[in-house]
Amino acid sequence: MGITGVPVAVEADLARGLPAFDIVGLPDSTVRESRERVRAAIRNSGYEFPLARITVNLAPAHIRKVGVGLDLPVAVSILAASGQVPARKLDSTTFMGELSLDGSLRPVRGILPGCAAARSSGSLRVVVPFDNACEAECVSGLDVIALGGLREVAEYLRSGAVARIVRSRSARRQSLEFAGSCDFDQVMGQDAAIRAIQVAVAGGHNLIMVGPPGGGKTLLASCVPSILPAMDEHEALEVTCIQSVTGTVSPDGLARNRPFRRPHHSVSPAGMLGGGNPPMPGEVTLAHRGVLYLDEFCEFPPQVIESLRGPMEDGFIMVSRSQGTVSFPSRFMLIASANPCPCGYLGDPERVCVCQGAALMRYRRKLAGPVIDRIDIQIEVPRVRRIDLERPIALLTSSSVRGEVEHARARQGERFCRKGFTNSAMGPRRIESVARLAPGARKLLLDAVDQMALSARAYHRLIKVSRTIADLDGAGNVGDEHVLEALQYRALDSEPQAVLSYG
Repeated sequence: MGITGVPVAVEADLARGLPAFDIVGLPDSTVRESRERVRAAIRNSGYEFPLARITVNLAPAHIRKVGVGLDLPVAVSILAASGQVPARKLDSTTFMGELSLDGSLRPVRGILPGCAAARSSGSLRVVVPFDNACEAECVSGLDVIALGGLREVAEYLRSGAVARIVRSRSARRQSLEFAGSCDFDQVMGQDAAIRAIQVAVAGGHNLIMVGPPGGGKTLLASCVPSILPAMDEHEALEVTCIQSVTGTVSPDGLARNRPFRRPHHSVSPAGMLGGGNPPMPGEVTLAHRGVLYLDEFCEFPPQVIESLRGPMEDGFIMVSRSQGTVSFPSRFMLIASANPCPCGYLGDPERVCVCQGAALMRYRRKLAGPVIDRIDIQIEVPRVRRIDLERPIALLTSSSVRGEVEHARARQGERFCRKGFTNSAMGPRRIESVARLAPGARKLLLDAVDQMALSARAYHRLIKVSRTIADLDGAGNVGDEHVLEALQYRALDSEPQAVLSYG
């Protein structure tokens, strides 16, 4: 259900009467079709399919059963009920896998949350297809038995012999560093934008870049994965669970890199938030613990942009369907880029804007409102100058920027006594005690609230950004210079029809 595994008890009863094979317990069409796969798999594996009235029950009966992972436990329950394998060996063992007609086991989705649910329900071992072995190993405390077919499963139940043994996982793999192709040393003339991105990643702040075409906004965003800190074990398991449900898990099992999602601006609200029957994660969930990059932000439909307000604020999304409500995690860092107008040259000193007034107003209205108010850092990315293109070597590299980001994250982890917790996740009650604003810095912020007509949300987000800047500088208190830099990152706190300057 969502990304949470639910244990299902598979029971089989063989009774006298005309041969029949029924599956009860609220199965969907995929589970009902397993009757023919199970029948063929048992016969082609060299076992006898009972000529009796077979009833298979899937408990609990009030939960709808979806997917092909129940093929193997259904087949095992029938073999045990007919006496072809010993039933006592089924205790404390969980089975998951899809059966082909010849009896071989195929990999299925959701192995990781399924193994976590098996461990919580008291299982000591889990039998999975061999291709799912690395994924199942991510759950500690379970003996993983990876087998290739129903015949091997039956042999294991009879004699305990395993053709291919996968050791019980005692320690989870550690995340590896991102080895991307984009590096900040490829970016010319945008040192101020790189600094803003560094602040955003260090504190987990949302960011939007506004500038003319060709300024390097997409390249800057593509370099972000190269400075993201490595995930801890808890974060890696969360991300791997999501990938397991969607069938995108790495062959190595545990996720190694933070997600970086870049949906097209034609995405629907269901594609962004999640949906379907059964509900599946959307882009905001696939970007959990990573980055959601929205290129051409103003080209997204208004309903999609407005739908981001809840996930950005709460860190989760609720998807309601007739069968119930499913919660998906969505704690991501939003990075958006946009042109200042439809043609892209509003305020450009070299090119003339050709946008009409009404079209410009409609376009600029998307760069204001509740969603933009939730974006902590708003910067301008100007046209790259000739002198910057003539410079042979970039001043900043991803390795140097990432080192400072990791030090700032380490300070936040010590402050909150929780690894992975960032300044952007602070609640209003903790801001005043954690930020440690100097008297002059507080006065600067309050004056900015009056002069820029900032909301209370923007005021609190300015404090968070200032705290992150102070962490990057290694300062204990937030000073005037930190607040002044944070105020520079509010380029869109003006009227929608205002003209931005890129000089």
